[in-house]
Amino acid sequence: MLWELLATIIAGVGAAGIALLLRKFTSQRLPRYWVPVFAGLGMLIFQIHGEYNWFRHQSGLLPQGVTVVRTIESSSWWRPWSYLKPHTLQFVAMDSKNASSNQHNADLMLVDLYFFEHRQPARRIKQVIHCALQKRALYSDTLPLPKPGEAIDESWQPLEANDVVLLQLCKTSRSD
Repeated sequence: MLWELLATIIAGVGAAGIALLLRKFTSQRLPRYWVPVFAGLGMLIFQIHGEYNWFRHQSGLLPQGVTVVRTIESSSWWRPWSYLKPHTLQFVAMDSKNASSNQHNADLMLVDLYFFEHRQPARRIKQVIHCALQKRALYSDTLPLPKPGEAIDESWQPLEANDVVLLQLCKTSRSD
């Protein structure tokens, strides 16, 4: 965050320098207020550029085996340009390479999901996916893991049949 602030200030100073050069080349015919206007525009453009490129940059840093399974695009009134083209400021990635199946019930898969949000640290949440029943639950030591064919309790949440986590994880576990 500190580096981003510093880079924003440098972008503003650079844009102000361009305005000063333009004033010099036009023999001071351009108004003086162009310098702070260019500085502000330079900082604003740098921030907008950073917002739109954040997702591509972060997803490009993911290690092999970690795939993006969901993106959340957003628009807001204080970013009016985001209504023209919404930008991704949150996404979820799944570590399918290190997912593991339960020894007692092959329908249960343990996977790490990573939640990324712009200007926030990433969070890792362990999930248990029940492939046969298409349900998920947060992993904990107190989570009762069902045996094959056994009913599950209300702590399990239903997943859509086309959920990317379910499709990728359970397809991979079935082919192994």
